[in-house]
Amino acid sequence: MPSINSAHILILATDGYERSELRVPLDELQKRGARVTVASIKEGSIKSWDKTDWGDSVDVDLLARDVDVNQFDALVLPGGQINPDKLRVDSDAMRVISEFLRSGKVVAAICHAPWLLIEADALRGRRATSYWSIKTDVKNAGANWQDETVVTDQGIITSRSPEDLNAFIDKIVEEVQEGRHERRVA
Repeated sequence: MPSINSAHILILATDGYERSELRVPLDELQKRGARVTVASIKEGSIKSWDKTDWGDSVDVDLLARDVDVNQFDALVLPGGQINPDKLRVDSDAMRVISEFLRSGKVVAAICHAPWLLIEADALRGRRATSYWSIKTDVKNAGANWQDETVVTDQGIITSRSPEDLNAFIDKIVEEVQEGRHERRVA
């Protein structure tokens, strides 16, 4: 089992990510010893959405088209309404997500980010949660939607909102330390 302080975690996001849903995992996972890389579909930096307006930015370390899934232990997908909607129509972003899902490595999506798991057809027959406004989308994708802080099904972690970030991060750490997960095809 890998330790969190030897793990390499990828966060995939673009402009419009929910500020806390990228910043808190980035900071907390680094504090716990993980090496964290931010990937995006654009170079430079990406701008957050912070409640009602644009927030601060974070630097991009790697382009999605250059991501080698073999170099990472887990994938974190922040939500926000804008970010996952932009990513789910990008072929490079969806390749990264699909490859992580096939690899059995941990994939963690919070808030609206389960839209990305829906696009990858990864929720059919699985337990999942999300922000309440996309509950019907998650159910229509074949998932058993649960109103819980965090839900895990074979290493696929979903969580509802920024209020659930502590439990979300704790579950990421736990699942990374468990290692790869054998997944049935959705």
